[in-house]
Amino acid sequence: MASPAPSAPARWRTRANVLTVLRLAAAPPLVLAICQGQTGLAHALFWMAVATDLLDGRVARRYGEASPMGGIFDHATDAIFVSAGLLAVAWRGEVSIWLPALVVAAFVQYAADSRALAGRPLRASLLGRWNGIAYFVLLGIPVVRDGFGLGWPPGSWVVAIGWALIVTTLVSMGDRFLALVRNPSPS
Repeated sequence: MASPAPSAPARWRTRANVLTVLRLAAAPPLVLAICQGQTGLAHALFWMAVATDLLDGRVARRYGEASPMGGIFDHATDAIFVSAGLLAVAWRGEVSIWLPALVVAAFVQYAADSRALAGRPLRASLLGRWNGIAYFVLLGIPVVRDGFGLGWPPGSWVVAIGWALIVTTLVSMGDRFLALVRNPSPS
């Protein structure tokens, strides 16, 4: 006799999702820590987020917990974490306010044109994938710099990298839009 399918809440209670929830829960304290100059706390929260991001997918695959909804939850959490952190860095004047807004917009476009909410797998572009990594790196530069009490790299580098990411995000979003227009049904 086959065992009954787990209920929806039970399907969400996975090891991988616990790791993802930890990263999601770290976003508000990260913002407060950055804004209040609590550099040690911001540093610890940032590295905890990096660790959970590196582990959740591996854990999901290892324990057979991988799913399209788990993937979108992971990517949405990444977008929330980095956009919240970058918003705090923008409040300090080191990145443009446009960058965290574009991170959110790029994620919404990514999820929508992949039709992820319909259970389809996410379709990442190469540039979009690199931008996603670069958002974490950019957030990490001032957080890690300040956490270690370093004077380098200077804020001007953070500003310049932030503007470069604004450009590459807009290019990536334009590329995704053109790909959707050329091929409206995901493969």
